[in-house]
Amino acid sequence: MTYHAIEWCPGADGKPVVRMIDQRLIPEQLKTLDYIDFEAVAAAIRDMVIRGAPAIGLAAGYGLALAAVRGPDDPGCLRETLAQAAATLRAARPTAVNLGWALDRMLARLSDPALATADALRSAAVTEAQAIDAENLQMDLDIARNAFPLIPDNANIYHHCNTGPLATGGYGTALGVICYAHEQGKQVHVFVDETRPRLQGARLTAWELQQMGIPFTVVPDGASGHIMRTQKIDLCIVGCDRVAANGDVANKIGTYNLALAASAHGVPFYSAGPSSTVDLATPTGGDIPIEMRPPEEITHISGVRITPEGASVANPAFDVTPAARLAAIITERGVAYPPFTESLARLMGGK
Repeated sequence: MTYHAIEWCPGADGKPVVRMIDQRLIPEQLKTLDYIDFEAVAAAIRDMVIRGAPAIGLAAGYGLALAAVRGPDDPGCLRETLAQAAATLRAARPTAVNLGWALDRMLARLSDPALATADALRSAAVTEAQAIDAENLQMDLDIARNAFPLIPDNANIYHHCNTGPLATGGYGTALGVICYAHEQGKQVHVFVDETRPRLQGARLTAWELQQMGIPFTVVPDGASGHIMRTQKIDLCIVGCDRVAANGDVANKIGTYNLALAASAHGVPFYSAGPSSTVDLATPTGGDIPIEMRPPEEITHISGVRITPEGASVANPAFDVTPAARLAAIITERGVAYPPFTESLARLMGGK
């Protein structure tokens, strides 16, 4: 991998910046943007310059670190700035639990009363954000290794949305599983859902698979039933933005439809993600907030209106796949199988 979705870098003024690939421009252009304040990082999350649950969490951690290194010198005032920054970043997108998880971890570290000076707070914030970054990569690799036995050789794999390095800032979750199997010598072919309305599959996953040299076929979201009926599909694997305690999985809109098609055709359906996406405090998928995106994502393509003026639009960014449709949930701690209420609690109880 020769690209990084997000990095902590020195800026032109000598202070650090958060550098992100603008994922809205891929595949036409690979462009990075530098951010110097937490408000801009929150806007980047909201506007989907960066997306994917683990990468959003990483961006939030680095956004809080920016608030620390560029905040006031008085430690009391700096703590107020950090609280304001955390609230702003937390509100950027509501569904992905990683965002809140990263901020809670950062705030817990920064609440240490021994951090009595602004410099101590700054050092701790940067160190903690960089630790999250390093752990993200290791978790991705562990997920891939745990999933490896589930991937047969000569596998046709169905994938939805984008879960590669662009989505995690590391190796990738579901797409990382596919990449690892490929690197270990297994022959795989990936059917890539377009993933409307923002086309993360057609734009981002197809681009990443090209970088990895993995064969793939882009298909319309509505083609999954036809493909599964007419092709030999060995498994579906997707990411997750939040996993409820009972195993219900919130993921990019269209995931539930794909799970229903897989269930109808006897294709095992897996979700892969770090344990930070498992939210045992949320009992079921019905308790997960679903982000509603701007209607313009539906009514327009490249700025050109495609619906009648005044048409009513619903644009949920995510849906919830019931636990009953999942064969397993793959994390860096291990693989959880039904009944998920028991297996997830066991996994989250310790490594």
